[in-house]
Amino acid sequence: MTRKVFVIGGGLAGLSAATILASRGAPVTLLEAAGQAGGRCRSYFDAAIGGVIDNGNHLVLSGNRAVHDYLARIGARGVLAGPARAEFDFVDLRNGKRWQLKPGDGPLPLWVTRDARRVPGTATGEYLRYLPLLWAGPKARIGEVVKQRGALWDRLMRPFLLAVLNTAPEESSAALAGAVLRETLAKGGRHYRPRIAHPTLAAAFVEPALRYLESKGAKVRLGTRLRGLTLNNRHVMALETGEAVQPVDGRDVVVLAVPPSVAGELVPELTVPDDFRAIVNAHFRIAPPTGSPAMLGVIGGTAEWIFTFPDRISVTVSGADAIVDKDREELARLIWADVAKALGISAAMPAWQIVKEKRATFAATPAQDARRPEAKTPWRNLFLAGDWTRTGLPATIEGALRSGEKAAALAARHLSL
Repeated sequence: MTRKVFVIGGGLAGLSAATILASRGAPVTLLEAAGQAGGRCRSYFDAAIGGVIDNGNHLVLSGNRAVHDYLARIGARGVLAGPARAEFDFVDLRNGKRWQLKPGDGPLPLWVTRDARRVPGTATGEYLRYLPLLWAGPKARIGEVVKQRGALWDRLMRPFLLAVLNTAPEESSAALAGAVLRETLAKGGRHYRPRIAHPTLAAAFVEPALRYLESKGAKVRLGTRLRGLTLNNRHVMALETGEAVQPVDGRDVVVLAVPPSVAGELVPELTVPDDFRAIVNAHFRIAPPTGSPAMLGVIGGTAEWIFTFPDRISVTVSGADAIVDKDREELARLIWADVAKALGISAAMPAWQIVKEKRATFAATPAQDARRPEAKTPWRNLFLAGDWTRTGLPATIEGALRSGEKAAALAARHLSL
């Protein structure tokens, strides 16, 4: 009897697991509740903008190993755009000061000893305060580990940590922050060159994966929601969708790659994160001024990161719980004022769109990190994937793809592939 593989969820975690298992010859069926794959990493035509936009700006870094492995597997090399060296532009809207951070490529951070290359207003000793994060324990918060803060915190570390953790850094897990720092800043600039999907998230991460699955004979069923799992004390026995009940043999595999709240409903015995943080993204249909940086960090405003494209400008605000319930037009005007000031634009606000993700990621606190389950479950043929599982990283694209790798490895072992 041919063993079957059911991957539930077509976000990046599910696509990661599905493409790995399909590459090893497994007969994969991917079920996705939405009408399109990609989950939170999606692109769509927006009538207000009059063009295709991404739901948000998902930045990856050159050292994200799982990202590059995934893109190579699905035949999508070369879809990430970015500078040849690590370069980060910043502006402080409070005083108009601008600077560009250009760390060295090598692992020795000699650049922090040079006034011209450090963050303005910082001293070498400030950088040493963050070393304890590299070995912080699971219960520690960043605010407890880094107690002295100054210009480096305000102008680099807080914006960076807020972006990767999507949680106020002061209350965030020091261990998760340390994991990110070990793989990026601590390894040298060649590991954290910024990379942005080109031309869209879907074109880079989703559409090539779906084509790859089709080439391997996998079945992709969009608009198909899993409504229930039948479990005994050892195995998943059946999948219930709105259309039918699909029997599952104990030798088959089910990879559950859905949001944590959905996983908790489907498997009530499961402990999952239950506190979340918002992200707000703003999109404006206007060509940026010539010479605008591809990515600009904003200090002292509502906008946090401005991304420029040939035909539009997009803005991301992380940890956005304080503003997510504001009126959409009010938000657009508030953010546009920052964009206009940061990029030197005098034009009136153009066509715009606000995208709110109220439950964008789990709160990256020690308490929520402790609620993240392992990929392996008590049921022998059920495995979990998602950036909310125990990846050792915050809720990022890299974490999502690694979770798919982990689930796929366990599934392959069960299938004896």
